[in-house]
Amino acid sequence: MDHSFASALVLLLLVLDPLGGLPVYITVLDRVDPARRARLALRESVIAFLLLLAFMLGGQGFLRLMNLSERALEVAGGVILMIIAIRMIFARDGVMPMEADRREPLIFPLAVPLLAGPSALATVLLLASRQPDRLLHWVLALAVAMGICLLVLLSAARLQRWLGEPLVHALEKLMGLVLTAIAVEMLLSGLRRYFGGLS
Repeated sequence: MDHSFASALVLLLLVLDPLGGLPVYITVLDRVDPARRARLALRESVIAFLLLLAFMLGGQGFLRLMNLSERALEVAGGVILMIIAIRMIFARDGVMPMEADRREPLIFPLAVPLLAGPSALATVLLLASRQPDRLLHWVLALAVAMGICLLVLLSAARLQRWLGEPLVHALEKLMGLVLTAIAVEMLLSGLRRYFGGLS
């Protein structure tokens, strides 16, 4: 399944799911001193971006090291995206429970796994390994997607007030439906390449 810059950007936004993470962002940031929230959001977004960028740039080496084929990665990525999409569609409304301590979060849970989770890592790895000649496009798409996530993170409480929780949850389910179609396409593409290679 080949991607353009626009389709890669949409795919990354669907996987990163910034709107779906609004309730969790608010819960996490509520434990932080208001004066430090913007700095924390920027720091966690940069950490997530660097982690995803490392997976993107080291994708081919990782596949060779683990003796994995691109077909296997494409099918596995499709399965992971399908699971994430199903969770987005059928998840119960509400906020993920957080620990009661008031310590400022570092890496967990904002950078990992909310931003740079398994599905995002698999997606950037797949993009880079599937079309390595367009690596600059994927890096730019990742940067734009992470910038959008940072904006959502910085204005999480305001966005949830404006949109309302029912609309936020409805948007997340809509994103889940789109992501389901992308996951199915990835699965079919990987299987076509596998069975085509056998003939």
